[in-house]
Amino acid sequence: MTELSGGPALPQERRVVTAIPGPKSQALWERKQATVAGGVGAVLPVFIQRAGGGVLEDVDGNSLIDFGSGIAVTSVGNSAEAVVRRATAQLADFTHTCAMVTPYEPYVEVCEQLAELTPGDHAKKSALFNSGAEAVENAVKVARAYTKRQAVVVFDHGYHGRTNLTMALTAKNMPYKHGFGPFAPEVYRVPLAYPYRWLTGPENCAQEAAEQAISQITKQIGAENVAAIIIEPVLGEGGFIEPAKGFLPAIANFAKENGIVFVADEIQSGFCRTGQWFACEDENIVPDLITTAKGIAGGLPLAAVTGRAEMMDAAHAGGLGGTYGGNPVACAAALGSIETMRELDLNAKARRIGEIMKARLGTMAEKFDIIGEVRGRGAMIAIELVKSGSKEPNAEATAALAKACHQEGLLVLTTGTYSNVVRFLPPLVIGEDLLNEGLDILETALAAL
Repeated sequence: MTELSGGPALPQERRVVTAIPGPKSQALWERKQATVAGGVGAVLPVFIQRAGGGVLEDVDGNSLIDFGSGIAVTSVGNSAEAVVRRATAQLADFTHTCAMVTPYEPYVEVCEQLAELTPGDHAKKSALFNSGAEAVENAVKVARAYTKRQAVVVFDHGYHGRTNLTMALTAKNMPYKHGFGPFAPEVYRVPLAYPYRWLTGPENCAQEAAEQAISQITKQIGAENVAAIIIEPVLGEGGFIEPAKGFLPAIANFAKENGIVFVADEIQSGFCRTGQWFACEDENIVPDLITTAKGIAGGLPLAAVTGRAEMMDAAHAGGLGGTYGGNPVACAAALGSIETMRELDLNAKARRIGEIMKARLGTMAEKFDIIGEVRGRGAMIAIELVKSGSKEPNAEATAALAKACHQEGLLVLTTGTYSNVVRFLPPLVIGEDLLNEGLDILETALAAL
């Protein structure tokens, strides 16, 4: 019997040999239903046994094209060589000491890389955690410690996590917040520049949205009470919304003028996903703090808050951390992931993916009026589906489209405040043949709606 192995050596082909899900996946699903909490769902109930490059292979032998990357996590591909090599070496040395008890070099090395890669040439420091939600919570802690203020401002359609504070920061109720309140106080939500849905048109969106947001902050909260403004430079769960050009700089300038910590949540958009190391670079935004996770460590749990040294030093010793934060194996994986991004120039690969996808999706939008908009940057692309002849969200068609793609061996994810966006997050190492085959499947599915 041949030993199974994933990673880059896995055959890069779509292969559908059973119904999806197949019988072995269905049997495993029954076992899951018996022992795993019902609140832990699954987009597609197939059980994966190995993955690499642009494919996922399930226990029934089906090989699916991966347009999800574990929600923008395996940007360098599953089991990337440098990730495996570095993490394996670290596993053999030691798995844990707790960085707050006896530290180790990989933690420091990751922080050095973050200082180099994140925007701005100011002195920077980082703290490492396990998840994106933890990173956002700790960014709030840092901002409050630094400013001695309490209020936090977030935006319509934003998503920041599933902990109590980050649920309060998140805009969408279902499935993230429903039934889980009460939430943390001193959180305020203001308008976002959402060009496709701005009532007076996209050309007015940036200025009007910025004016409305700043007016609300000034009148309803008081700028002098705001510790932090937190925004995703490209919104993730909210629907891959690119705020209208000029909006982010206006908000960042307002924050600077009023002593407010500007936090860029780059958990989904960071680490080459949009064709730049960080999406905020597109408008030359230099955030005070930046939160990262997902793509940082090639699939292992790691997150970070990186920011101005004087801000990061504001919290008292012992005020930041956690038992597993900056685990040495995860840190080693992150160093392997960053190595891969540099060596393969994954920013360039992301931009190439964006060129291919936008061209093909633009052609589909001309054929199918159900596509209201094609948007995104690099390998963070989406289509918003609407009812014909209107901008009314079409959640039903979105669900049907995703299901049809799944049945043909293409994993896609849905998203958006109105559940009417199909998002595409392929691994940045995906081959162009697989990318185009996936788009062929999508086009066929659209034609059948």
